[in-house]
Formats: sequence, structure tokens, C-alpha cells
Amino acid sequence: MKSQESRNSVLIVDDTDLNIDILVDALGDRYDISVALDGKTALELVKKNSPDIILLDVVMPGMSGYDVCNELKSNPETSDIPVIFLTAMTDINDKARGFDLGAVDYIVKPFAVMEVQARLDVHLSLLNAKKALKQQNELLEVKVKERTLELEVTQSVIIEAMASLAETRDQETGDHVMRTKYYVQLLAVKLKAHPRFEKFLFQQDPDDLGTAATLHDIGKVGVPDHILLKPARLTPEEFEEIKKHTTYGHNILSKLVKRLPDNSFLKLADDIAWSHHEKWNGSGYPRGLRGDDIPIPGRLMAIADVYDAIVSPRVYKGPMSNDEATDFIMSQSGTHFDPDVAAAFLELNDTFKFVANEMTTASMEEVFSTGASLGVG
Repeated sequence: MKSQESRNSVLIVDDTDLNIDILVDALGDRYDISVALDGKTALELVKKNSPDIILLDVVMPGMSGYDVCNELKSNPETSDIPVIFLTAMTDINDKARGFDLGAVDYIVKPFAVMEVQARLDVHLSLLNAKKALKQQNELLEVKVKERTLELEVTQSVIIEAMASLAETRDQETGDHVMRTKYYVQLLAVKLKAHPRFEKFLFQQDPDDLGTAATLHDIGKVGVPDHILLKPARLTPEEFEEIKKHTTYGHNILSKLVKRLPDNSFLKLADDIAWSHHEKWNGSGYPRGLRGDDIPIPGRLMAIADVYDAIVSPRVYKGPMSNDEATDFIMSQSGTHFDPDVAAAFLELNDTFKFVANEMTTASMEEVFSTGASLGVG
């Protein structure tokens, strides 16, 4: 537990005393808590003493939570305060509106206290990492080497925290994220000298591509719980909703790209999140891109994502064998997948199989952190 001096501050805004009592009781030992029963009081409290993060109800008398968020984001002095909506409104349009206004998350009532704690931990990790980065940047002119190291560490913390947003919603995501990270790295190394890919891939660190791949499903934070967590196959209507995670992911990451236009890693992450469900023949989503119009990172991610999905068990299906999965992917070469990426996958098939069946998350981390070979030729 953090010391009193280093504890983060949380402002809870809700017009229901019971909700406030539950949250104060659950979070009071972890954070410095302040409360407001309406939007006007909340803004006055923020003006006097800015909190680290705000849990904000939407439906309140007078100012709604949306009004409060809009006013906070319109003021340069408060625009960076993370806002998490905590509301009974479950419609996807309500969630989309919340994200459009600048909220970082949206939790539906009735809430589970453990989920609220987990979401707060994730977003406060992001916030603390940004604060650490700001402090480190003040020493740039005299500690260049120290700055570089801090940026790498901070980026890793931010990426891990962002990737875990999707994992807190969908527990099947964690190992899938780690495996696909390394599948993308393997493909990038394999294709680095290929005439069609060398110009792009020689400018990229395979580790950056793999790490960017961990954010491919970050947009799932915007998908309704009853669809994302459904223990059965989706209906066509539900599938249309879940397809929107690619656009939600793009909306999140493109905002970061605009703020840091020279950051190539964020551009990689955006390309992957937005295009990993595009298909070579143009029948994919969300934009229906075709052939070489699909960003290369998205083409690598497409095979990594599909392979891991079909060899992994899900509550609504059993796993395919490696041979069945390989036959399926190669049958989709030139339709779903870039033929040259599919050919590289085929050459790496034994390594993919080994990662899928034999390696734990810890052993994958060890192999790739030490630069040991997984059979990439």
C-alpha cells in the first residue's frame, strides 16, 4: 500500500448516497477520497484541489456527468484529469459519447468493487507514468542517457497499462496478447529481407512491432459487456457491434498520434488496431482495404491473430490442431491474407506451434529478452 504522501486522490461524483458510501468504504484505504453529490459541487472541488482521477455519474440533477466532463475537458487547467464514467446507462451510443467527450473509461452499474479498483489501478498507473516522464524530461539537458532509459521504461509501463484495459474486460485476452506479440515479431524478422517488405521493416525494430501488437484489441473497452463476455457464438447483430472495436481502438490511439506525431511506435499501434481485421481481397473491416493498401503491421497481425484464435480453446468452441489451423490459413492465402506473409508463416510453422503449445508467458519473455533464437532463419 502507498504511503499517505504518495497516495493518489480520487473524486467520486454521484447523487446517490449509497453508491458513494460503497465506494468510499472500498477505496478509502487505497486513495485519498473526496466526494460531491452534484456536478456544480464537483467543479468547485476540482477548482480548489485538482484530483488525480474522477469517478463520475452521468445522470444527476442539474448538470449531467456529460456536462461536467465537457467543462473539465474545455478548461486547459483540468483537461488532463482522467474521467471514468460510472453509470447505469448501457447503450453503446452512450459509451461512445462518453469517450468522444474525453473520458478514459466507462463502467456500467451495478458495478463490482473489484472491477472499479482494477480500472482505477490501470488508469492511475498511466497517470503516474506520465508524471514520471514529465519529471524526467526536466533533466534532459544534463542526463541524456538517463532520459533515454526512462523513456523506454515509461513507454513499457504505459503500453502494459493500456493493454491491460482490454484484459480487465476479457480474461481470455492476456495470454493471447502475449503470444500474438511474438508471432508478429517472428514474422517481422522473417520478412525483413523480403523485397516487398524490406523498405518498411528495415526501419522498424521487431520488438516495437510486437509490443505495438499487444494493443491490437484496446478498442474492446468500448464494446458492451453482454457482447464481449457472451459465453456463446455471437449473433450477426452482435458481431457488427464487436467489429467496432477496431474503430474504437483507432479513436483512442489516433488521439495519441496527434499529440505525439513523431512517435513511430504509436503509429504502428494505431495501424495494427485499425487494420488487423482487413482482408487481402478487400472483404474485411472496418474500411474494406485491399492488397497493399492494408498497412504492413496490420497484415502481420492478421495472421498472428487468426492463428492464435483458432488453435486456442474458447467457451463456445474447441481448439483446432496446428495442422488444421495451418491448412486453414494457407487456404486463405491471397483472399484473407497477404500471400507472402502466409508463406512466411508456413516456413515458421514449427516455431508458431512451439509458442502456442509449449511456451509459458514467462518463458516467452525470457527467450525474447535475451535475444535467443526461436528458429527464425
